[in-house]
Amino acid sequence: MTHLRIHPSILSADFARLGEELAAISTADAAHIDVMDNHFVPNLTWGPPVVQRLREVSPVPFDVHLMIEDADRWAPRYAEIGCESVTFHAEAAIAPIKLARQLRSNGAQAGMALRPATPVEPYLDLLAGGELDLLLVMTVEPGFGGQAFLEVTLPKIRRAAQALLGSQVPVALQVDGGITEETIVRAAEVGADTFVAGSAVYGAASAADAGWRDRFADAWERGSGRAWQEIRSLIRVSRVDHPEGMLVSPEQVSAPRQTPALLVVDGVDDLSAEQLSALRGLEA
Repeated sequence: MTHLRIHPSILSADFARLGEELAAISTADAAHIDVMDNHFVPNLTWGPPVVQRLREVSPVPFDVHLMIEDADRWAPRYAEIGCESVTFHAEAAIAPIKLARQLRSNGAQAGMALRPATPVEPYLDLLAGGELDLLLVMTVEPGFGGQAFLEVTLPKIRRAAQALLGSQVPVALQVDGGITEETIVRAAEVGADTFVAGSAVYGAASAADAGWRDRFADAWERGSGRAWQEIRSLIRVSRVDHPEGMLVSPEQVSAPRQTPALLVVDGVDDLSAEQLSALRGLEA
């Protein structure tokens, strides 16, 4: 089963103490680094020299989110300086497949981000083709921290989760913007498994207090648990003939190996061959 990932955003940290603020989140899965150029978004943060120096002192990997123009030119540089994951915006990339492959060849995981109003449908083949390691669905307009979660993005997260079920490689489904204990539940219900939290971590009394991770984990369990109950109710047949074998009855399944919310269908009869194959991974 895909596990919860929390990536605190240092955009909400104290800029005068960034080394200490990174040390305070040593229990996180990664630090989310927002790079802005004041063109793609109306804000300006930092560039490669600052990010490289911060990575040298960070106890956790870097998940870099590029909110910049000309991503094809600049994104590979962040892989070259040692950032473990680099996410570019689909709206800012001319050749996203080429760019994703270049990031991987430079040693980084490749991620792609979508603004709230950007549909996921034009990128379904890219998602299924195994070219990405992460899909970021923005749940606020990019550029500033502290914004409220946009509920209108939930259907898109669900559609992305369904599309990722057939991917040739595991793909993290990340959400960024307005992430709190309450919104983690709602996003987990529709398939998200990786959460960028800024104010909810650094706005607490102390980011070093790992209590935020326990609270987020509890919210994740509630959301993903509800999603699994929904899946069970939607799979209406007991057994399905399939060239590669038989599927167990939903009543016999205690938990899925994949993230529960990644599978939301109208019935097994409607599943593609790839989805049927994924379903065979359910544990009885």
